[in-house]
Amino acid sequence: MASIRELHKQLVRKERSAVEITTETLERIQKLEPQLHSFLHITADLAMEQAKAVDQKIAAGEEIGLLAGIPMAVKDNMCMQGIPTTCASRILENFVPPYESTVTERLRESGAVILGKTNLDEFAMGSSTENSGFGRTCNPWDLSRVSGGSSGGSAVAVASEEAPLALGSDTGGSIRQPASLCGVVGMKPTYGLVSRFGLVAYASSLDQIGPFARSVEDAAILLGAIAGYDPRDATSLKVEIPDYAKLLRPNFHPKARLRIGVIKETFGSGLDAQVEEKVKTAIEVLQQLGAEIQVISCPRFGYGLPAYYIIAPSEASANLARYDAVRYGLRDEKAENLVEMYKKTRAEGFGTEVKRRIMLGTYALSAGYYDAYYLKAQKVRTLIKQDFDSAFEKVDVLVCPTSPTTAFKAGEKTDDPLQMYLSDLMTIPVNLAGLPAVSVPCGFDQDGLPIGLQLIGKVLREDLLLQVAHAYEQSTEWHFQKPTLKQK
Repeated sequence: MASIRELHKQLVRKERSAVEITTETLERIQKLEPQLHSFLHITADLAMEQAKAVDQKIAAGEEIGLLAGIPMAVKDNMCMQGIPTTCASRILENFVPPYESTVTERLRESGAVILGKTNLDEFAMGSSTENSGFGRTCNPWDLSRVSGGSSGGSAVAVASEEAPLALGSDTGGSIRQPASLCGVVGMKPTYGLVSRFGLVAYASSLDQIGPFARSVEDAAILLGAIAGYDPRDATSLKVEIPDYAKLLRPNFHPKARLRIGVIKETFGSGLDAQVEEKVKTAIEVLQQLGAEIQVISCPRFGYGLPAYYIIAPSEASANLARYDAVRYGLRDEKAENLVEMYKKTRAEGFGTEVKRRIMLGTYALSAGYYDAYYLKAQKVRTLIKQDFDSAFEKVDVLVCPTSPTTAFKAGEKTDDPLQMYLSDLMTIPVNLAGLPAVSVPCGFDQDGLPIGLQLIGKVLREDLLLQVAHAYEQSTEWHFQKPTLKQK
């Protein structure tokens, strides 16, 4: 599939119309969906309407932006007015939002063509997109394996060329981990850079929306379109948004010695040997490009996982209380009284993992346990952030693997939640500290499954992070590889 700039040139030169590009993309989705199940809702009528509007602008001689006429997918936990938003949960099976999320509003304003809503782990809780109430999404590199999660549908849509771009949300790695497992670029921006208004909340102090793309430049273009202050989001940052794509260079600046720190704690026990090998090779490439490589210790990095699984479920417990069978969503009509209706509806509507996290969070917040669990986890979170702050006094960017393993077989970890949670070991600390991070493809294992390199930046240094990722990408050929769409 062509890059965003290439598609833009084709549109402006009238070599192809937005309707033609959209039609071809929808036909590919129709062909591949029976195998992949990336989408929960396909908005073909809306997409064609948006594509026609772009063609009319071009015909009238109006200038169009880079995203105008470009098809893209949106994770199904971002509200779109008049379009179903289910969060892959049976409790919201028939929910149609009466309002628009800020990110999709900005996409509409940019002239982007929205193809549909992608599959995810229910309420974004999971690492494999097997927790979806509407069936799992398959990895295009091997259909018998998971896509990663929770934004598995968006990652697969981009990897399989069902869409050039997609939006996902990242609470503990839900963009970067599936990007790694599917061989695409996935970025979690600084907390507050992208508005969360209209994003169905999982853990409000951790959630962040970000882009999926086949190249770093495409991800930078999409990030630039969705980033920026929004008064409807109390955590939104009032900062100037640079043109991230214009700042990209094929190599590092020769006068500014870039310092890259390798996080010592991310190597060793639990890391697949092939992942370690490919990530270390990628670090050597960065060194050859002119970076100064240092080994950096973040001693509390490993405590991110237990702290996260107290903080995130606690916030989820509060956020998911709104699904009470009264205001919207599923309702069990056979209940004899109000309390019974609450119980039956939530038992029927929520999946196993969501129930597990609600119970964990409710327990951690309960009287007598709040100080012992939630408060302590927040203190650990502060220590993890302090470790990152210390590391960034010595280096400009941190690197480590994105995921400890490549894509595992479907069903392999569904009966062992702790093993599943370990899939996010490398990504969670970044969310706890509110930092930006990006995963870029850095090779394949012996089974032909993608491996991701994670680059972590200082707060609001998406520009530098994307520059480093772009320079690495331009020095390798991993992003040119295409999946087989077969079962191995």
